[in-house]
Amino acid sequence: MSAEQKITGETRLAGVMGWPVEHSRSPLMHNYWCRTHGVNGAYVPLPTPPEGFEVALKGLKAAGFRGVNVTIPHKEAAMVACDRLTDTARRAGAVNTVVFTPEGIVGDCTDGSGFCENLVAHGVIPQGRALILGAGGAARAVAAALLDRGCEVLIANRTLARAEALVEALAGGEAIAWHDWPALLSGCSLLINATALGMKGESPDWTALLREAGPCLAVADIVYTPRETPLLQAAEAKGLKTVDGLGMLIHQAGVGFEAWFGVKPQVDEAVFALLADSLR
Repeated sequence: MSAEQKITGETRLAGVMGWPVEHSRSPLMHNYWCRTHGVNGAYVPLPTPPEGFEVALKGLKAAGFRGVNVTIPHKEAAMVACDRLTDTARRAGAVNTVVFTPEGIVGDCTDGSGFCENLVAHGVIPQGRALILGAGGAARAVAAALLDRGCEVLIANRTLARAEALVEALAGGEAIAWHDWPALLSGCSLLINATALGMKGESPDWTALLREAGPCLAVADIVYTPRETPLLQAAEAKGLKTVDGLGMLIHQAGVGFEAWFGVKPQVDEAVFALLADSLR
């Protein structure tokens, strides 16, 4: 909030629930938007242990909050705690955005749409065959969004059964064995890393794994810490189009901000620079 803005009884409140939550860049982003758009609002981190999640969620509604973001490990628990789910949340199998209304608690999932908006912002149109690495919650949201946009989706996971279960849950896509995916790249227009590979610890030899990639392949990573992951570095070295995960974080946040604070936030270079600087 700016120096002229004070927290009062009329200040709109929102936040992010997670455990842990101190790593989240959402408070930095949403409070920046409040300042730049002149909104009398505040967005706060809300560290919430799993055993207290549902009580805390209902308590925030009772206390007058407008809504919250939900992050690890609460995205699936939020589905149970909400009174109503959007079709997108139901298809994604998770909730990351909650809006408190007079009629109850509404859960939505904006991860998939945020991912696709980020692609478009980078000049990549979601079309053709997309290969997703991973079968967790983020992979499901991304796969659902791509299927809804008419893409052919392949899902590779170290445990094939998890990929098969995801395909069954989505009623679409194709599960493939982990060791098979590099050979399929030549027929793909998009590769998405929806795992934590590259975020910390050891990373595979992405250069070797990308050997079969065609020149028109775009490579996206949902990881944004670091912003340029080893996968994206290998793709850039091969001359491929790359899309980092920071834009997904920003684009997925806009829906919640507008619902809570009544303004559609501006996604511009300033907010990218703010978050990128915080990640250094």
